[in-house]
Formats: sequence, C-alpha cells, structure tokens
Amino acid sequence: MMTRHAFDDRYRPAMLPGWVPDAVRNYLLHTDAGQSIRAIAREAGVHPSTILRQVRRIEGRRDDPLVDEGLRDLGAPPGGPDDILFAEAPRLEAAALPILSELDNGESMLALARGLDRGVVVRDSAGGEPERVAIVDRALARAMALAEWIAASDPGARVLRYRLTGAGRSLLGAARPEAGLAEAPAPFRRSGTGDPEGMLRHARSALAESPLVSLARRRDRDGRPFLSRSLVAVGERLREDFELARLEGDPGIDWHAAIDGRGPADRPDTPSGRAADRLWRALRDLGPGLADVALRCCCELEGLETLERSLGWSSRSAKVVLRIALQRLKAHYDAQGAYGPVIG
Repeated sequence: MMTRHAFDDRYRPAMLPGWVPDAVRNYLLHTDAGQSIRAIAREAGVHPSTILRQVRRIEGRRDDPLVDEGLRDLGAPPGGPDDILFAEAPRLEAAALPILSELDNGESMLALARGLDRGVVVRDSAGGEPERVAIVDRALARAMALAEWIAASDPGARVLRYRLTGAGRSLLGAARPEAGLAEAPAPFRRSGTGDPEGMLRHARSALAESPLVSLARRRDRDGRPFLSRSLVAVGERLREDFELARLEGDPGIDWHAAIDGRGPADRPDTPSGRAADRLWRALRDLGPGLADVALRCCCELEGLETLERSLGWSSRSAKVVLRIALQRLKAHYDAQGAYGPVIG
C-alpha cells in the first residue's frame, strides 16, 4: 500500500511505499519538504521530542552509504516500475527474505564494496575459507538497510559488512510459517550515477552536526577515540534539551548571561519534564567556565577553532576543556539516574 503525503506541495516524491519506517518519512518531511519539527509532530499526534529523536537517529545513520543512497533516491521521483526501493511491501519482502534467511546465523554476513553494484553473502565454511552463498543487488541491499533489516558494523570501512538486525529477524519470524521465499530479487535501474565515495547530494537535516561528533572520530596517542560514545551521548543530550526548550515555547533565555550571573535564571531545582529546567540544572552543575564551553560547542555548534580564537586560547586547548566538561556532564546525568526525567 502506498501512502500519500499531504503536508507540503514541495515534497515531490508524493508517494512512498508502505514499508518505509515512520522515522524515515518524518526525516524526509523535515529535510525535503522543509517542515518544522513541531508541524510534523502535530500532524503525527506525538510530542516534538519524538520527531526530534527520529530526525537525529536517521541523520546519524547516514554514515552508512546504503542509507545515504536510499534517502537520496526516496527524495527523488520514482525511477520506474523496476525500482525495488519504491516497490510495495510484499514484493520487497519476497525479494529480501531469502537474503535475510541466509544471514540468520552468526557466521554469515553481507559484504559490499563501495562503488560496486552487487554484494555477496558469505559464511565461514568447515575449512575456514569464506563461502559465497548468494549475490545481492546493491539496490536490494539499499532497501534492506533503509528498512533497518540489516546494519553495517563499520559504516566507514572500504568493504561494508552487514548483519541481520532484530527487525530483520522479526520479519523472518513472521514469514517463516508461510510459503513464498523463493522469489528472486527483482532487477533494478539505478536512479543516477552517484558519487564513487558514496557522498550524498541529498538535503541534510537542518540539525547540523555537533563539533563533538567530528572530534569523536579523532584518535589519541594510544589509538583510542578522543571522545568515548558515552561522552558524545551526554553532549547530544544537552543539545537536545537546548533545542527542545525552544520547541516548548520557553521564553527566550540568554543562557550565557544566566551562566555568568548577568541574567535571570530562576529555574526550579525539583525534577521537571521541561527541557529548559533540565538544561539549566546541567549548566549550573558544570559551572561558568565548563558550562560556557559545553553550551557553545554542544548546543550552539560553535567550532573548536572559532572558540579558541574568541577566547584567546592556544591551539588544540578547546578539545581538552570540552572533554573535561563532558566528563563532568556525564557525572551530572549519572547522579540523576542515567539521563534524568524522561522527555515527552
């Protein structure tokens, strides 16, 4: 079943297949149609924080080239009846189930090199050499990744390795009592030439990448990530509360003035579901120096070099201060029980 979007005339791919996850639909409405987070939430009947999390999650998944390509193609007019990405759910599932079935063990994976039109499902043989058990069109792999039936263990690798997800196993479990796993993957006509490195020409979310995400890709002297995943997570949590405070209609607050004691900051100390209250408690716990760095880098997305120039700091000093701020912020959230009160 195809679903028609009536939100915005600018959303040109007016019909999307029914298998496309709601998070992907909402992401495209935000990036392609230019709909605000609040407008999408109102139409869907959910809290804006739900849509915000969906947009962030899909934006993060775009490190996977197959997800990148799928989003780009869904945001363009359908290429024709052979485009598996625009197929109705029964046809896509029939094409995907044989591949998912092969992946349904711990020894199999789908390997796909960047720039190639086909991948292979391989599994360990008794002799220790990988055994090829299936060939998969890139278009079908793209749709399976976008549907979250498969996921790459390292989206940045030259050869992508995909394994079955929980959603893929659920689909298999629902289909196994029935016949009909024998249909072969349908042919596919590519929608465009594409960048050889898999870079997107698709619209990106208006929620720009935080400087700490790029900083997390760097390595320290021991080869470990400069920022752990847990530190990135708490920074993103602070940023989420910052943006939700705006969505909740909280009066404009000069957070820098509040941190420095130059403005009103009469936020309640008791636990509250309001994002502005959570944000203020976190910034107050960090203290003026660390709070200012966290606010500028995590919430306002100011680059580290820009921060260093504006504060007169030496080169590469901001990343050290930011890491200290995130460590303190993690302790703040841990003291509240993970991340404190649930949003929405």
